[in-house]
Amino acid sequence: MAKAEAAGQSPIAKGGTKERILRIAAELFSTRGYHATGMAELEKATGFGRGALYHHIGSKEELLFEITSRYLRVLIAEGVPLIESDLPAEEKFRRFSSVVMRAIVDHLAEMTVCFREVYSVIGERKIELLDLHRQYEQIWSAILKSGVEEGAFVTADSLAIKGILGIHHYSYLWIKPGGRRSPEAISDFFCEMLLPGLKTPTSVSEIRA
Repeated sequence: MAKAEAAGQSPIAKGGTKERILRIAAELFSTRGYHATGMAELEKATGFGRGALYHHIGSKEELLFEITSRYLRVLIAEGVPLIESDLPAEEKFRRFSSVVMRAIVDHLAEMTVCFREVYSVIGERKIELLDLHRQYEQIWSAILKSGVEEGAFVTADSLAIKGILGIHHYSYLWIKPGGRRSPEAISDFFCEMLLPGLKTPTSVSEIRA
């Protein structure tokens, strides 16, 4: 038994009740899948009865929306001031890549659910979630467009955006928190692989000179 429980304190310490439920639900949804996880599993994992769970989360669908939307909002909040900054496009690209990889590693269960269960969200919440995904993708698009305007990048084509997203996002399938390479090192590797294909011949030759 944990010390907090032995002392009669709530076992839900760090982050509060709802945060604990969100973390546990994200772990279950990421390992079992959203549709394969029932309220009975959530009750057992959290130690709450159904009534208490509904009090804190509203519904299983609302819980999924909060998990899938939370870190998109975080990434958007990080990305907007970055694209509005005076930094060169390549530096914006590198910094945002690092932000994304750090979020994936630090919140792997939540980000797994975010990427994998996006179409499990239904109704008006689905529209809201897809809009968040669009806002997030637009940050990458804005970075590439700024590079084209600078004469540093050759394209801001939507296909290039999809490739960048795929390389970063699918890391959730293989990445291991605490692994040999840090999120920043993985981001650097991705950038060294991606940026030469985005740079204009002039910018590449200037680097090699």
